[in-house]
Amino acid sequence: MRWSFKIARVAGIDVRIHLTFLLLPLWFAFNGYQHGGAPAAIGAAVFSLLVFLCVLLHEFGHALTAQRYGIRTADITLWPIGGVARLERLPDQPMQELVVALAGPAVNVVIAAVLALALGLGGAFHDPGADANVLQLNNLPLELLIANVWLVIFNLIPAFPMDGGRVLRALLATRLPYPRATQIAANVGQGCAILFGFWAFFGGGGPTLVLIAFFIFFAAGQEATAAQMRDLTRNVRLDEALITDFKTLALDATLADAVALLLRGSQHDFPVVNSAGQVAGVLTRQDLIAALGSENGGPRLRVAEVMRTDIPSVPAGASFETAFRAMQECACPAVPVVDRAGRLVGLITPENVGEMMMIHSVLAHGGQPAWRTAAASGDASPAELAARATRG
Repeated sequence: MRWSFKIARVAGIDVRIHLTFLLLPLWFAFNGYQHGGAPAAIGAAVFSLLVFLCVLLHEFGHALTAQRYGIRTADITLWPIGGVARLERLPDQPMQELVVALAGPAVNVVIAAVLALALGLGGAFHDPGADANVLQLNNLPLELLIANVWLVIFNLIPAFPMDGGRVLRALLATRLPYPRATQIAANVGQGCAILFGFWAFFGGGGPTLVLIAFFIFFAAGQEATAAQMRDLTRNVRLDEALITDFKTLALDATLADAVALLLRGSQHDFPVVNSAGQVAGVLTRQDLIAALGSENGGPRLRVAEVMRTDIPSVPAGASFETAFRAMQECACPAVPVVDRAGRLVGLITPENVGEMMMIHSVLAHGGQPAWRTAAASGDASPAELAARATRG
C-alpha cells in the first residue's frame, strides 16, 4: 500500500503504519504541551500510542478469528482514524461473519475488564488532584479503560462497513439474500454517516467526525457494489470472462521483445511460456518499466529474470468465482488460465472482468446472462445484445 511501511509481522500478518498516522502522536503531544507543558505532552503522546495498540489488538481479533475459517489476512494497517485488517476474502456463512465482526470489539471488552479489575484492586480509579484538562501518566490506565469502552460503543454502531454494520448485515443475511442484506446495511451506514456529518457541522463534532462520516459513506457504497459483484460471479462461467486473444513471450525473449509487443497493442501484461506452451510466469508492465530503468536492467535483459512467478494459475475447468477470488487474493494484473497439462488457454484480468460484469448487470435476465438465454433460443449473439443495450 502506498504511503505505508511495515513495522512488524505477527502470526503471519504484516503490521503496517500509514505515514499520516505519525501525525497523531505529534498532534496529541502538541495539544498536551499547550495545556500542561512537557509532562502533559509526554502523557498525551503515550496515551495516543496505547490507544492505537488497543486498536491493533482489536484488528488482530478480527484477523485471528477469520483464520479459524480458513481466511488469511494480508496485512493490518494503522491510520489516524483507526485500523484496517485486509482480509483476503469475506466469510462464506453469515454466522461466520457475525463471529469475525464481534471478535474485534470483544478484544476491547477484555482489555477494559482487565484494566477495571487492576484499577479496582489498586484502588486508583481517580486522582482527585489531577487537572481534568491535562492527561497525566498516572491517569493513563483509567483513560485507557474509558477509551476501550468508547471503542466498543463506537464500533458497534450499525454503520456499515464498521463492525456494527457487519453484525447487522450478518443477521439480515440469515433471512435475506446476501446482496439485499448488504444493500440494507449499506443504506443504514450511509444514513448514519449523514447524521455524523450534520452533528460535525452543527453540533461541534469537529473535523475528525467529518472524516469518519466521509469514510463511512463512501466505504458503505463500495461494499454494496462489491457484494453485488460477488453475487454476479456465481451466475457466470469462466469462459465468458476469459481473454483468448493475447500475446505471449518465450523464456528466452528480451525486454526489447516485450516493449515491441507493449507498443503494438493494448495488452499490458504478458504470460511467459516454455517451449511446451506451459506457463512459467507473467511479465507485468510495471515490472517491465522498472527493469528497463534499473542499473542492472535494459532492453537486452531476459524476461525470465524479471517475470513474476508468484502469480497463481487457474484450471480451465474452475468456476468463475474461484478464478475471481484468486485474482483478488493475489492482487494480480492478469491471472493465467491453463488446461490439465499446464498449457495456457486464456487470461483473466480485472479490466476484462469489470467490462464483462457491467454488460452482465445490464443484460441479466432470469438469474443468468441474457446472452446465454438468447443463445439457447438462437435469438441474438452477445455482441448484438450488447449493441441493443447500448442503443437503449
